[in-house]
Amino acid sequence: MHGNKLFIKIWSFILALAGVGAVGYILWENGAFLPGWVKWENELFYDQTGQYNISVSNKSVQITYEDVVVFTSPDGVKVQSALLCDMDNDQKEELILLCWKKGRFGIYKPFWVEKDEKKWSQHIFVYEFEQEKVKPKWMSSYIGQEVKELSANGKSAPYSRIWLTDVEGKTSSYRWDVWGFTKEETQVSFAVFGDILIHEPIYRYALRHDSSFDFLFDNFRDVIGQSDVAVINQETPYTDDPAMYSDYPRFGTPLLAGQAVADAGFDVVTCATNHALDRGAEGINLTKNFFESHDVVCLGIQTEEEIAERPYEILTRNDIRFALFNYTYGTNGIKIPKENPYMVHLLEDEEKIRKDIERAEKEADIVIVFAHWGSEYASQTEEFQQKWAQIFADSGVDVVVGTHPHVLQPYEVLNGEDGHRMLVFYSIGNFISAQSEKSCVKGGMAQFTISLTPKGYQVTEYALKPLAITWQEDGRFMVDFA
Repeated sequence: MHGNKLFIKIWSFILALAGVGAVGYILWENGAFLPGWVKWENELFYDQTGQYNISVSNKSVQITYEDVVVFTSPDGVKVQSALLCDMDNDQKEELILLCWKKGRFGIYKPFWVEKDEKKWSQHIFVYEFEQEKVKPKWMSSYIGQEVKELSANGKSAPYSRIWLTDVEGKTSSYRWDVWGFTKEETQVSFAVFGDILIHEPIYRYALRHDSSFDFLFDNFRDVIGQSDVAVINQETPYTDDPAMYSDYPRFGTPLLAGQAVADAGFDVVTCATNHALDRGAEGINLTKNFFESHDVVCLGIQTEEEIAERPYEILTRNDIRFALFNYTYGTNGIKIPKENPYMVHLLEDEEKIRKDIERAEKEADIVIVFAHWGSEYASQTEEFQQKWAQIFADSGVDVVVGTHPHVLQPYEVLNGEDGHRMLVFYSIGNFISAQSEKSCVKGGMAQFTISLTPKGYQVTEYALKPLAITWQEDGRFMVDFA
């Protein structure tokens, strides 16, 4: 009797285990054991035509066209998130799914893999709308990340990018590249230097020594080369006529100095300064044409031939687009030619500048303004700088770098009226000059990094590294880190 009771208990236990195993198997097959951090979206939205109704609910997607169901996400696929974007620039939206499925591979398994694994993993599925149907376009293998959020960059561009934010808050960017998505670099580093102010002692030394200004950058070639974007402020216009070489108050800088800037590897020069018109339209033409012929972006000035205004330039690095502006407070009383009103970009028409920035924001991921402003030799900011800095912050500018005072001024992060944060260096001083004031021999190199974050591209690191100008016994002026 006791033996029968023991047999019944053992058999009941085995049956219970079998039941638990069956339930567990069912739960596993239906994705019940997926990570707890996964946030399953439930939403309803339409495509740009308003004809397709996309419903995300209960880990699946259903699409209707004129109240008829034309698509349901595949069995065995659990949809975490969905969005629409024109990822391949064909003027049509595609449906992007962040989803889970068993196995590491998409539709096609490599021939050398005998059997796919049974673990659940994340994938990207892409579908396109075509003649009232929804057709598969791309089914990825395991994406290799634990993705918490899927989003699109939302900018008009040659292509749209999808952003994947992982459980640690790091965001990666992917763009469509004919055959599928390619992961992009998501950081760009900047190194920005202050005024190149070539006084007579500096250019006389260069002309006596192989007519080369290369010595100015001897201590900075590494940092220029290691930066994604290197910028310097060309304070004075160039001339190729030795008879026109000159010092303060109306500068004429040997074109050879421009060759040194280009050879050093600078990507951008800012030329909207109070001395921009010291050599008239001829100086503007020579300076701008020289830099453009050497693939250096020249900001803030326009030649006589450039009749239409170009308030900003778009620079692209690592597929991140930067709108670059450059303004000066004035031109030392020298009037801009009436026939060329945009020859030098002036910091004066607030309404127009706001509209230009608004337009640039639609084209670019980041907006940067280089401002020639403030009072010379003043270590603190003035009302004019503070006013315009707040205008820029309120307009959505991301970074402002100031020059002109020839000395260092503070830097800070300002908040715009909508909470937007903007980094501003009010003055980074001189890079090179022969000014004798102690405060003028101390400049700075502004460094900042733009990175992709869950909120889009933002400034993630910044610093101002001090520089110092020294005069050598042989008459050479040198710059180095202080």
